[in-house]
Amino acid sequence: MTQARYFPPAYDRTDLKSRVESVDETSPWWRRERVSFDAAYPNERVIAFVFLPRNAAPPYQTILFFPGGTGLRERTSENLELRRLDFLLRSGRAIVYPVYRGMYERHLASVPSGPNETRDLRIQWVKDISRSIDYMQTRSDLDHRNLAFYGASVGAGIGQIVLAVDPRFKTGILQGGGLDLSESSRTLPGEAQLINFLPRVKIPILMMNGRDDFLSPLEQSQIPMFRLLGTPDKDKRRVVFDSGHSIPRMELIKEMLAWLGRQFGPVKPKES
Repeated sequence: MTQARYFPPAYDRTDLKSRVESVDETSPWWRRERVSFDAAYPNERVIAFVFLPRNAAPPYQTILFFPGGTGLRERTSENLELRRLDFLLRSGRAIVYPVYRGMYERHLASVPSGPNETRDLRIQWVKDISRSIDYMQTRSDLDHRNLAFYGASVGAGIGQIVLAVDPRFKTGILQGGGLDLSESSRTLPGEAQLINFLPRVKIPILMMNGRDDFLSPLEQSQIPMFRLLGTPDKDKRRVVFDSGHSIPRMELIKEMLAWLGRQFGPVKPKES
């Protein structure tokens, strides 16, 4: 294991210059705002979608989401994959869904081709997450004390970094994650290797995987990751489903809502 030299990738807290670009009121369950703000690196704007539930009272418990490979493949965020998230909104919680560098309309001309480019992109992802929280903290309708990170697949990987370096998350939910066993991961600089961050994660973690996940094998990837998490045993939960990389929806919903209820308490209902 290569020892990382520094934590975290810091940035100057410059003016966000945030603005609301559009509002969509068509859903009976939520309001969707498309916002943007300056990135933590030069000449870039971060786009983020803020979904606010209609059946709860602010400030809303909030989940910041990081998607899987879909975000890297698609070229527009106009049709976000909300199947992973709609039940959270119906439960009365808000969702912040940033468009990270290299995803959707912020896609790159080419994927990172070497270890240093991969490191730089991971650092920019972490900065996009932290910058999104900076934006959230400017809003009174989002509960900054009850903030969860939800990462699926690729997001479960980057979650291993951000949950170690940004103390503003109260809990993390990692779906489809594990140790990175790829050949390319061995050439990454220490500050980009996920394994270096796991012992530094201390907050409550829910980890969900499929028993037959070929991307994150059970014995070689999932179990070692869970053991390396620095979270006390009493505060971390690992759930294994009889599935592959994708997890059965109804079982996932049950686990996530129960976990958020334990970490955040009940949602404040909207006054009738």
